[in-house]
Amino acid sequence: MKIVKRDGTIVDYDREKIRTAIQKANAEVKGREKISKEGIQEIIKYIEELDKKRMLVEDIQDIIEQKLMEMGKYLLAKKYITYRYTRELVRKANTTDQTIKELIDGESEYWNTENSNKNSTVVTTQRDYLAGITSTDITRRFLLPEDVVKAHDEGIIHFHDADYFAQNALHNCDLINLEDMLQNGTNINGVLIEKPHKFLTAMTIATQIITAATSSQYGGATVTMTHLAPFVRDSYNKYVEKYEKRGLPKDQVKNFAKQDLKKEIEDGVQTFQYQINSMTTTNGQAPFLSVCFYLGETEEYKEELAMIIEEFLKQRILGMKNEKGVYITPAFPKLLYVLEEDNMHENSKYWYLTELAAKCTAKRMVPDYISEKVMKELKKNEYGEGECYPCMGCRSFLTPDRSISRGNVAKAKNYVEGKGKYYGRFNQGVVTINLVDVALSSDKDFELFWKIFEDRLELCHRALQVRHERLAKATSDVAPILWQHGALARLEKGESIHDLLHGGYSTISLGYAGLYECVKFMTGHSHTDDGKGKEFGLKVMQKMNDKCKEWKEAEDIDYSVYGTPIESTTYKFAKCLQKRFGKVKGITDRGYITNSYHIPVFEEIDAFEKLKIESEFQKLSPGGAISYVETPNLQNNLEVVIQIIKFIYDNIMYAELNTKSDYCQQCGFDGEILIDENLEWYCPNCGNRDHKTLNVARRTCGYIGSNFWNKGRTQEIKERVLHIDNKDLD
Repeated sequence: MKIVKRDGTIVDYDREKIRTAIQKANAEVKGREKISKEGIQEIIKYIEELDKKRMLVEDIQDIIEQKLMEMGKYLLAKKYITYRYTRELVRKANTTDQTIKELIDGESEYWNTENSNKNSTVVTTQRDYLAGITSTDITRRFLLPEDVVKAHDEGIIHFHDADYFAQNALHNCDLINLEDMLQNGTNINGVLIEKPHKFLTAMTIATQIITAATSSQYGGATVTMTHLAPFVRDSYNKYVEKYEKRGLPKDQVKNFAKQDLKKEIEDGVQTFQYQINSMTTTNGQAPFLSVCFYLGETEEYKEELAMIIEEFLKQRILGMKNEKGVYITPAFPKLLYVLEEDNMHENSKYWYLTELAAKCTAKRMVPDYISEKVMKELKKNEYGEGECYPCMGCRSFLTPDRSISRGNVAKAKNYVEGKGKYYGRFNQGVVTINLVDVALSSDKDFELFWKIFEDRLELCHRALQVRHERLAKATSDVAPILWQHGALARLEKGESIHDLLHGGYSTISLGYAGLYECVKFMTGHSHTDDGKGKEFGLKVMQKMNDKCKEWKEAEDIDYSVYGTPIESTTYKFAKCLQKRFGKVKGITDRGYITNSYHIPVFEEIDAFEKLKIESEFQKLSPGGAISYVETPNLQNNLEVVIQIIKFIYDNIMYAELNTKSDYCQQCGFDGEILIDENLEWYCPNCGNRDHKTLNVARRTCGYIGSNFWNKGRTQEIKERVLHIDNKDLD
């Protein structure tokens, strides 16, 4: 007989546990109220003679209480009930208490590897995690329906960011409206910040805005350098004025002004990079920031924007120094480079920037690439016009702007009537469905699969409604930098943010994971087969889009399908699947499941074929998606990088190249740090295994991680195959 415990785990039946529990209650009573050893054995025998294959632990306890009463042992039954209740309280208390102790003592593998960009040993991160543990406890016990909590615990769904959910004021990702804040002023901690008049000042203020804004949310945030470009011209004009006052000839004035401007741009970009990587938000990490380079966002300041982009790429190629003074790859900010007609051809004006971007990608894994051409085909606003804009953080894309006809709901000072607005918009949160569990639960019965899928999607829907309803209670006072001073809106004090949650101004995300394993189990094929597997995979994706459309029309909330970047959850899902279904060959026999619609990391496939196949699935993941190809070191083969970039421009909306960027502080080795058969990292040159003296940068789920990973994610990294052959370099 198997016993199903309260947390959903299944263990072998053990009669001694029954005997021990009754004996502990027995010790609390006297005389006739005591039960004999024979009486205890009679109860055990009764339970065993039920001949059940599986029983809930609660059912066994109910039987014990019933049998004690039938024997006339009323006081003993009462003591047993009290013992059972007390154990339940202790169990609930110890869950949180023990978690906190493990975090503080550094004994928890989960907290030590929960986020590859957080160091759980430092006090700022621990403070965030301690608050998160409390928030999670409150969320589980008071804020979520029991069936949602149970499904989350069993890995059927994942309710993201429960560690921030207790506060009704926090949302997920966003696009910060820097233009409004810099051009029209803002307020940080009660201090009025007026419009800057030079580029260096604007860059400094931008980092302060970013730190304040990202401290009032979780998830990623994105800014665009287009909003900084006007201040380059302001600085240039100041230098021209300075040299004109000295009476210098025009050619000297222009020459000296350009030299000074070049130096200021260098200083401004360096200041930005240092500030972003050295500041710590209330989340216990550097701002989770992406920076967009999109020449097509401006005509008036395109030359100035190109100068900023060039300097950003040059400084990122150089890298940032670690504690040993060696240049390494920083995790942030993530760089987003938009491919467009002006930079995609050898004879185009800004081709030199694309060449520089390719060099940067080969060396530092960024920038990632957004195809303006493909995006405008896929993202059309309510007037049918294609638009291009960056993602929020690593992959979260807003749905096309449906809010144009509603007017200036955010009361932004830079609002342009009739034009699509993206900066200032945001995401309300994510709930992810485990597609692998749907497939395994159906046992390859397709009719049953679609029924279970429907039920699970509705479970996700109810969980998402809880997210929305909690955020809807917030007023602008909870985060003035976001809602009152321009980052997302300029609402009045005390004004509800409710209107910003409807009508397309913000999105809310139905995440999904494990499409590959789901399709493989149901059809026996990968979704890359261009046949039965692919057909089924596309149907699964379409079903999620249909449900989001249904919910959106009913509630005027922008539900969208989101390819979840599950970092630690990929390991959790894998462990839960193994508990529920055992190790199913090729499906649950690894320590991870495949992220979103991706082709699995171990499947041999050419880079261009991979991107072409995934582009079809990316279209059906409008709320969030990114594709990648795994490459060897291509620093001496930039032509291949350029070929991939050109292919991205013509075929897929958003993609990146993954390479390696490592350093061993003990011996100075700067090649690839390896993973052994026990999933431990080591330097192949000196054997160093100390994480504190190994600098390892790997693409995790769209962003770069540098603080190591849990066992499941580490196995996934180890099993990645290359999609580009570099043999001709030998």
